Amino acid sequence: MLRLGTIVMGAADVRRAAEFWAGALGYVPRDGDVSDDWTVLVPAGGGPGPGIALGLSTSPVRDRPRVHLDLYAADAAEQRAEIARLLSLGAEPVDWDLYPEDPDFVVLADPEGNRFCVIDEAHGQDPQRTPEETP
Repeated sequence: MLRLGTIVMGAADVRRAAEFWAGALGYVPRDGDVSDDWTVLVPAGGGPGPGIALGLSTSPVRDRPRVHLDLYAADAAEQRAEIARLLSLGAEPVDWDLYPEDPDFVVLADPEGNRFCVIDEAHGQDPQRTPEETP
């Protein structure tokens, strides 16, 4: 069976993108260094998760990308804290006109303009329910 190994994203400034995603996810350069045209980041300490590869690209960023990353926060408080942390690392808020009425996600863009979402995993769950009762 196949498994997801690496997510590849384009960047006009690979070093800047690598610095952002390393800080955002706690990843490190796989080869110990970041190059100007190609870098693969992996979970620090060999932890779980796919690699993030950043390749030099001159392609324009799309306003509504067909593929994006979803980053999960345990609850609304963690979501708010993580969004603040990501903004301090250089992320930008996105004026997203497709939000549903009660969204569980916030759309941000990395310093290269690549869109991603920060999801509140607990959104909509009844706080009185135990995890076993949650559908």
